[in-house]
Parts: sequence; structure tokens; C-alpha cells
Amino acid sequence: MSPTSPANPGCPTRRLTTAQALVAFLARQYTERDGRRQRLISATWGIFGHGNVAGIGQALVEAGGGRSGSGGANGAAHRMPYLQGRNEQAMVHAAVGYARQSGRLSAHAVTTSIGPGATNLVTGAALATINRLPVLLLPGDTFATRPADPVLQQLEVEYAGDVSVNDCLRPVSRYFDRITRPEALIPAALQAMRVLADPAGTGAVTLALPQDVQAEAYDWPEEFFAERDWHVRRPAPDTHELEAAVRAVRSARRPLIVAGGGIRHSAAEETLAAFTAATRIPVASTQAGKGALRHDHPADVGGIGHTGTATADELARTADLVIGIGTRFSDFTTASGTLFANPAVRFLHLNITGFDAHKLAALPLVADARAGLEALTAALAGRGYRVDPAYETEYTGAKEAWEERVEASFATPDPTARPTQTQVLGLLDALATEDDILINAAGSLPGDLHKLWRTRSRDQYHVEYGYSCMGYEIPAAIGVLLADGARTGPDRPRRPVWALVGDGTYLMNPTEIVTAVQENLPLKLLILQNHGYASIGGLSESVGAEGFGTAYRHRDADGGFTGPPLPVDLAANAASLGLRVLHATTVDDLRTALSEARDAGGPTCVYVETETPDTVSGPPPAQAWWDVPVAETASRPAAVKAREEYDRQVAARRRHL
Repeated sequence: MSPTSPANPGCPTRRLTTAQALVAFLARQYTERDGRRQRLISATWGIFGHGNVAGIGQALVEAGGGRSGSGGANGAAHRMPYLQGRNEQAMVHAAVGYARQSGRLSAHAVTTSIGPGATNLVTGAALATINRLPVLLLPGDTFATRPADPVLQQLEVEYAGDVSVNDCLRPVSRYFDRITRPEALIPAALQAMRVLADPAGTGAVTLALPQDVQAEAYDWPEEFFAERDWHVRRPAPDTHELEAAVRAVRSARRPLIVAGGGIRHSAAEETLAAFTAATRIPVASTQAGKGALRHDHPADVGGIGHTGTATADELARTADLVIGIGTRFSDFTTASGTLFANPAVRFLHLNITGFDAHKLAALPLVADARAGLEALTAALAGRGYRVDPAYETEYTGAKEAWEERVEASFATPDPTARPTQTQVLGLLDALATEDDILINAAGSLPGDLHKLWRTRSRDQYHVEYGYSCMGYEIPAAIGVLLADGARTGPDRPRRPVWALVGDGTYLMNPTEIVTAVQENLPLKLLILQNHGYASIGGLSESVGAEGFGTAYRHRDADGGFTGPPLPVDLAANAASLGLRVLHATTVDDLRTALSEARDAGGPTCVYVETETPDTVSGPPPAQAWWDVPVAETASRPAAVKAREEYDRQVAARRRHL
């Protein structure tokens, strides 16, 4: 140690490189909420190149970067575990899966080299920020001192010498800084932690690290390395806003709650259940909010919007008060502004961010979801509010009718037949308990799951639909398994975690299978082979694009893609990456394979080729519209017809003012 600190004269110091100081700092940051304390950054993912190997890479070696450093003596509590990824985007997805499963109270860092390693972070960063999930990004950067200019992988911008490819991360980060001097790390690191722990402002946080600065030594004040707790706030609602909310609820005859992901982030499920028990207001859910109530709760009416249930969407069309809780009200939820059709409809938004709380010209109730629901429940108590029994009878009856449609979609009358996609989900639904976790993100599966899946626990349903990113599922499942493993003792096995992917998604990002094998994580990968992009293929047909470019087939004589299916063996590919693969051809095969995979102690894949469903056995069609503009002029009949339907639907759109 040197005797004094340039930053704090008289303060003891420790001489470390910038990278070593950052890792030591991160290992001593904690979050606290409701009396529970945990590491804020519990591990670091990394792929090393010349931009970070001698800086952050060496610092992780110094920090004892194995998987085991979570406690014990001799500094073990301050180790920084290291996780080896295979793709930079996938590492961010894994970190996001971990953060979501950890309730946004614990996160991972991700370090990459400069150039392509850094730009590969952009998609993952956008996903994290859109979904309001914390992840710390530590990309290498070009030399701050510019001893050689340009260097390998440097973006030369003629009009700005300080721009690098890392600036691509600015619009998808909630906080961005470039550390061009060692001492600049001190305020930047503190700001980064503030944002990561802020429930209203969290998302991707980027600290760009020039490779020379990473390796530069500095006398750091010892107090920089003191353990620091970041309290995760539960802001209570403003009294005036609360009274306005009470008046709105009490005057409503057909209220409907739209439950979003904020309920899960706030751990407000029990509070929501208590609120619905007192008021009997029905609860529809977004993709992020599904599981806010169990599927068999009397007030749960299922998913809402374009991928929602008929029950929820019909209630939305006639609602006079829509109570959004922790939701962004995306176009899938609002059916592109066509769903909430009652001329008298008004909105009440309980959200921790003012930006979201004011959407749709709503009455804002800016607060933590749990704190806001507790206050609203208390304020309504004793004032005699409860929905009309006839309204309750209406929606419970509609819920029962929808369950019959679910049963019809899940039914498997011929056990020797090849299963349809919805039958695959039905077989998994019959097997799952409240312990199982399902992960999905894109394709046709999110629509089927939102309408049909029977969620049994608050964290069972993990569908990323804020960014709908193909390739999220496998790495996110690894993150979930790591988060679950942090809470798993010797007497409790890990929960079954299923990554559900179609062939299109699998081909986007299968590389983290190797990580699951390396870490011996009991990933359950379910691959549904349907020879193309089923979701976009259906959308293409509906908008007059005739399915063009959406099937995985050989070219035909005319140059199109209508030939035989490509001879791609995804099962063999998964096996080559280290998975144990179970093949299923029939319904009976699949039932057996799913059960075997669920019990497996190591990473396992179930591979099934699905049958195209007919109109009877397939999933119910979309119960609400979604705006995908159709060609205004076209010569082909399919596009002309699709435009006529588009014009009819768009006429129903309204702006809620």
C-alpha cells in the first residue's frame, strides 16, 4: 500500500490496475430489499481477446475466478466467479435470464474484447433495457493514449477521434461511460451500480474500457473497496394520485386489471391476489405478467391482446376502466390500439416509472407495484367496493369455456400419430408441476403459450417478448439454472428448466449448449422441428407475402424455395455439442421422452418433428388484431385481399385521450 490517495489525501490506498480495481469493487457490491441482502454482481461472463485478456482477464484470475467463490474465509466471499461463454450476445442473454430469475436483485457482468466482441453485445443490451433487466457490460475499447493509431479493429471516424464501435451501445444502455483514466472509474462505477439497482431505471449498463487503461496501475483509496449496500426502493404512491385511483375504481362497473412484468419484479403476486379477493376484478396478463395469478385462480382470465384468450380480449373490449399494473402497454397488449373499444374506457396505471404510468392518457399511480397495490387495497377497504356479481359470473363462465378450447387443443386422440405443436405443449403441461420453468422468446410458440399454458407458479412462465429475440432461450435457461442453483442446497435438486425452441430459433444461437455441458447444468432443451419460420410464415400468408422466404426448403426449378425440406439434422447437431438427445416420433414417444428428460441430472435434449395442425386440432386463432402494414398497391391477388382486410382493421384504431 502507498500512504496516501490522490483522490482522498490521507486515506490508505491499494495499488492495482484499473481492471483489478473494478473486479474488486464489483465483488463488494450488494443489494438489499425487504431485509434480504445479496451480491449485486455475482459472476462475470467473458470471452477474451486482445482487448480484455490482459486487463479484465488477468484481473479475474487475480480474483479467484472459479465457480466456487461465494463464501468462506480468506477473502473467498469477495471472489469473482467466471463463466465461459461462446457468443457475446448469448452471454448477455444468460445474464438477463439470471437477473430475471433473481428478481432483478442480483446480476451478472459480461466482458468482451474490442471490435466484433463489443458490437455483438448490442442485441443483448437492447433486450435487457427493453425488458428493464439489469446487466453490466464491460467491453474492451481502443487505446485511450493512442500510441498507435489506428489499432486492430478500430473504427476510424473522420469527424470524431473519440468515437469507437462501443458507441453503438449508447442508445441501448441505461448508463454509458468510457473510462479514459483510471481515476475516472470511481464515479463511473458508483453510477453504474446506482442504475443497476434502480427499479425504475435499470437495464443494460456499459462501462467501455480502453485496453491500455485496463492494465494501468493506480493508487486506489481503500474506501472504494468497502462493502456497499444499494437499497432497492419500494416507493409508495402520492396521496393525491391514490385518491384519484380510488375514485376511478369505485366508479367502474366493468374494470379489468392488466398484469405486467412489474408485478413479478416487485414480488407483488400475493398482494395482487389479496386485491382481487377483495374486489373480484378480473386479471388479464401480458407475456411478462403471466403467472401473476395461478391459472386456476378464479380471477385469472389469461393472456391479453393479439396472443391473448377470448375471455380476456372480450373483457378488454367492454371494460370501462383498465388498471395496468407494471406494464408498458405494447402494441401486442393493446392490439395496436384497437382492443379497448368501449367509448367510455379510461385507464389507471400503477407503475414505478412515470413514463409508463402516463401512457394512454391514464390516471397515473407512480409507485412500486406491491406498495401501490397495498395502498390501493387499504384505501378501498371499508368503502364497500366489489364488482357486480353478474360481472363475476360472466367472466368465470367465459374462463370455463376457454378451458374447453385449451383441452381440445391439447388432446391427443391418436397416440401413434406425429404430434402437433399444441399437442407437444399439452404433453408438457400434463407433466409439469409448479417447480418447472419454461423459457421461450420468439416464433409461433409465444402465441400458443400465452393463450394455452397453465401457469402454476409466479416464475414458471419465462417468455421474453419485449424484444422477442430468437436465440434467447438456451442461454437464458443457463442463467435461470445458475440463479436457481445459487439457492439450491444438497437436499434440494435444481428445478426443471425447459428451453423451448423451433428449428429457426435453434439455428440462430445453439452455441451455449457447450456451456451447459461444461457446467453440467441439467438443461432440458425441447426442439420442435417444423422446417422453417412457422410464425412469420403464417404472418406472411396473412399480409399477402405468400410465405416467401419462410420455409427451410431446397430451391425449385423456378428459383423459389418450394423443394423438399433441407436435410438438416438438428438432433445430430445438438448431440455433437455434447447433449444427450432423445428422439420422439409419435405422441407416445414424446410423452416418454419428456418424462425421461425431466428426470435427467445432466443436459438433455428432446427432439420432435411436429405435424401441421388442422383447424380443429390447432391452437385457437388470434383473438385480437396486430398492425403489420400491408402493401398499399400490389398486382398479386393475395396482397390486394390482405390490404382490404388491413384497411378494415385499422379503421377501428383509436387514440386514447
